Amino acid sequence: MTQELTLSIVGSGGDGAVAAGDILSMACAREGLNVIKTEAYGPQIRGGESSATVRISTAPIYSQADALDALVVFNWADYARFRNELTPAPDAVVFYEEKDPPPAGLNARFFPIAFANAARDAGAPNGKNVLALGVLSAAFGLPQDALRAALRARFGKKTAAVVEGNIKAFDRGIEIGNEVAGSVKKFAYEKKAPKLVMSGNEASAVAAIDAGCRFFAGYPITPSSEILHFLSEWLPKIGGTCLQTEDELAALGAVVGASFSGVKSMTATSGPGLSLMAEMLGLSSMAEVPSVIVNVQRGGPSTGIPTKSEQSDLMHALFASHGDTPRAVIACSDVEDTYHATVDAFNIAEEFQMPVIVLSEQSIAQRRETISGDNLVHDVIDRQLANPEELKEFRRYRVTENGVSPMSVPGMAGGEYQTNGLEHDEQGRPNSMFVTHETMNAKRYRKLDALASKYRLFHRFGPETADLGIICWGSTAGVVREAVERLNQGDLRVAAFAPRMIMPLPVADLEKFIASCGELLVIELSYSKQFYQYLRTQVDLPKKTRVYARSGGKALGVSEIIEQCVAEVLA
Repeated sequence: MTQELTLSIVGSGGDGAVAAGDILSMACAREGLNVIKTEAYGPQIRGGESSATVRISTAPIYSQADALDALVVFNWADYARFRNELTPAPDAVVFYEEKDPPPAGLNARFFPIAFANAARDAGAPNGKNVLALGVLSAAFGLPQDALRAALRARFGKKTAAVVEGNIKAFDRGIEIGNEVAGSVKKFAYEKKAPKLVMSGNEASAVAAIDAGCRFFAGYPITPSSEILHFLSEWLPKIGGTCLQTEDELAALGAVVGASFSGVKSMTATSGPGLSLMAEMLGLSSMAEVPSVIVNVQRGGPSTGIPTKSEQSDLMHALFASHGDTPRAVIACSDVEDTYHATVDAFNIAEEFQMPVIVLSEQSIAQRRETISGDNLVHDVIDRQLANPEELKEFRRYRVTENGVSPMSVPGMAGGEYQTNGLEHDEQGRPNSMFVTHETMNAKRYRKLDALASKYRLFHRFGPETADLGIICWGSTAGVVREAVERLNQGDLRVAAFAPRMIMPLPVADLEKFIASCGELLVIELSYSKQFYQYLRTQVDLPKKTRVYARSGGKALGVSEIIEQCVAEVLA
């Protein structure tokens, strides 16, 4: 018996591998299990290879597993494109299309199945993915009633014949799976209260609505497009507006314009789109107009690997744009964290009147994860509008101790002021004098000091003092957390610090963490070590600090982190 399983389904586009992963995730979430479902696919617009990997556990989980317990392969040529990412465990079970024999070299137990023929005979010619779910449920003891309910929900908008055909294919898969059930370890669990299943992009969109966003402008780009899709459906239902623009530059321009008029506004993009937004990012900062930008990172540069994760937009998010451009940058480490990071982004943008970038990643944005709906609660802050006294002699850019000055919106009596991208005085009038420029730069940057003292956002794992301290960020936090938990079960004391607020960095808390650790290891998915280079500008890292940084395209593994930690201590 086991209380954790990791299953993967691989096929061509149209085989339904990703859909099967979604159905399995939903069924397990209904049983109160913890689930992380990731998907991978090629860069092709149509067709190509695709895979879905589902990790199921009775205990909390924070990342995908290193190895697979079971693998379903509809086409070995498609699997070959994932062979560096989908590694079967030594005792793994592999179900494959019997017409396509497996390649040599894989160490696993193989079971040939006529997926296509069996599904067709059951009345669902396109249902081999559903048949595969039946096989897996019988072999491993997965919740069959919950899977049937998830199937009916998935195909609920189809005809009754389609629904029943898929149920028959599922039942046929159970019959086939029962034939091997005796030789496969069973999944044991107790049913608990149902959980939500949500992707990072969905969490970001829901958070935007909860934060009061009523205007979204964006241009479709993988892997952020689901945010646009979600808000295009839901914003109009609550009196909001969703606009698909001609490009990303126009998208952020529309966001700045809508926010200037008093409406909380957001856009979402990926690395290439963020590059185009750099000019408007400067306008948002100079005009002190709140704006929220969700950037879902992918492999770069240029078009790079649009369907896979990397942490290589960091320097761009922190420093891109012309001149001195203060902005806040928040990173999210999982799906639930994405919700809170997005609400925080709106709160900061509104309170401190600046652009805020939420740095997500493909591995978070497009993975589906179980979370508790009770945790999706967050305080909401609105912008400070000028009071009647301040409007008598309105100074929109009045110099204040924390850099924040009262705003007005069009139509407010006495709230008229001139605004554009030029440097300006307190009234907003263009001014090119050095003294004014220095004064206004200082005003805008004081917001970061006030922000840093209020939003000390970070995750910390492990003991208070440690032999080894790990500093990481974003999606690496989850895999590092699991590695830390395993390492501390032995003789090695390991702790980790993962800042959620990247700009401004929680320096005091980070320095306290560094002082509590003997050795230090920085871990990131960036070949050029962008996070490490940024840390060096903010804190004094010990001379013996080691860095483990590599390209994205493949997620970090728990065993990979453990290996690096052990090597660091032995060095």
